[in-house]
Amino acid sequence: MNSTIPLPLTDSHAHLDMEDFDSDREEVVERSFRGGLEGILCPADLTSRRGLEVTLGLTKRFPKLWAAAGVHPHNASLFRREHLDEIKRLAAENAICAVGEIGLDFHYNLSPPDTQRAAFRDQAALAGELGLPVIVHTRDAGQEAADILERAGGTLRGVFHCFTEDRTLAERVIGMGYWLSFSGILTFPKSAPLRETARSVPRDRLLVETDSPYLVPVPHRGRIKRNEPLFVAEVARVLAEIHGLAPELLAEITSRNFRALFPVGSAPVRSAGT
Repeated sequence: MNSTIPLPLTDSHAHLDMEDFDSDREEVVERSFRGGLEGILCPADLTSRRGLEVTLGLTKRFPKLWAAAGVHPHNASLFRREHLDEIKRLAAENAICAVGEIGLDFHYNLSPPDTQRAAFRDQAALAGELGLPVIVHTRDAGQEAADILERAGGTLRGVFHCFTEDRTLAERVIGMGYWLSFSGILTFPKSAPLRETARSVPRDRLLVETDSPYLVPVPHRGRIKRNEPLFVAEVARVLAEIHGLAPELLAEITSRNFRALFPVGSAPVRSAGT
């Protein structure tokens, strides 16, 4: 299970509230921090009261584990105005550092597209009002998601998490002031086009994530069924190679980027030149 962490590395997206972690959730987190992880951001879906409570419980137990909250596009059919009130309450209590994950998913269409659009627009607008970044999920819907965010305007910013779309979209959203986060998909043998897109992303717009418990990276893929924050090291190693950087420098850069985007406190003491 060991992965050597190039310090100080941050997992910008992990679903530790999922049932996959029910048997050893705190052990997984403790193992990650013992391994040298700088921090973990956990988005909770507001349509699951249990998921939100588990996530907030973790933030109280671990000071370098942070929460976000929103309604995922898969669950947009369950979105209600009350969820906006809940986001406002959580933000007022400093319980969350972002709104998300929110967005559009036209691959599975588990909620009707128009319902997804409405939920996304409302949550993005609220994030702008609250001054919080958004965590954006897109699949087969990247340009339309960018359209919605562009229309939201103002100072809204955020991250396109688990980015898998093309360079055209990457360049567009970076131009809009957004970050891109790469997951274990970057390590897959068939992901050469994605690695080329990642190569084009400016270093100050890069983040890394696991999207745990999903998307186990190579070399663990096929041997281990559940992803966990510790394995973000494998994503960082590949991204470092793509950019011609030492893994330690890539780790410092992405952690610094994380803290530039998310309001979670001061930057790491160590300084990474670009």
